Amino acid sequence: MQRAERFNQADRVIRLGFWMNAVLMIMKIAAGHFGGSEAVFADGVESACDFIAILTTIIALRIGRKPFDEKHPYGHGRAESISAILVSLVIFITGFGILYKAVKTISAGVYEEPQLIAVLAAFVTILIKEWLCRFSLRVGGDLGSPAVMAIAKDHRKDAITSIATLVGVTGAFFGFKVMDPLAAGLTSFFIFHIGYQTFSGAAHDLMDGLPPQEMLHAVTALAEDVEGVEHVHEIKGRRSGQYVIIDLKLDMDPEMTVKQSHAIATQVKKLVFDSFSNVGDVMIHINPHEEEHEDLIRL
Repeated sequence: MQRAERFNQADRVIRLGFWMNAVLMIMKIAAGHFGGSEAVFADGVESACDFIAILTTIIALRIGRKPFDEKHPYGHGRAESISAILVSLVIFITGFGILYKAVKTISAGVYEEPQLIAVLAAFVTILIKEWLCRFSLRVGGDLGSPAVMAIAKDHRKDAITSIATLVGVTGAFFGFKVMDPLAAGLTSFFIFHIGYQTFSGAAHDLMDGLPPQEMLHAVTALAEDVEGVEHVHEIKGRRSGQYVIIDLKLDMDPEMTVKQSHAIATQVKKLVFDSFSNVGDVMIHINPHEEEHEDLIRL
């Protein structure tokens, strides 16, 4: 998949979520207000917070798709991970807001009586948000995009929120009024969990955490199958947005010329690019095979 196509596909998924979220936000705020449901209204306010998250992600994708330049020789992909951090903070803040309001309502003991429109709004939200989540997870997983995966988890958070909202507002509709704010409060803990998952994944990438071991093992096997490569001495990897940057140290015949070793290294790099569309660069260092050598590093 070409670079422009990858970013265009991610952009389409996020824009779809943006406009669908706009419709759901208006629907839930109106249904919660006129239908007398604190849980549904809180759900609508949460969708309003998601606007900030999705808008941040759209901006991050525009920054992340820029090619490398003199000041950013590794590209701008980390903008996606930064946006995922911001999305996680929005998720946390939303959860605290919902929990605070639910506790305040239960403490006061004054409850509204939800109408049928509030029940229907929660049900429709579950269907739409779960579909958006699965669609975004599939595309985000294929692209390896932290930003799209963060938005997918945000959709899942909304679906879970709306399930609890539906249970609460339905119970309140049939006379158990405390269930409406209680559902809103319990939902906040699901929101905190999703916020933590989003934050930890993005922080892992920003801290140069390793990509999946399966990928590194596959690259190692690919390189060692190339004639002239005696052994993969070391392999590292780190994520930059939708791409993974691989560092390889290859053991080769010490009598080999620079031209020969360069040609083999180029062949390895081409094979990795052909096999992994999410690899942005492969940096290769050559070591003399079966000879003592010192790997200098200061980290």
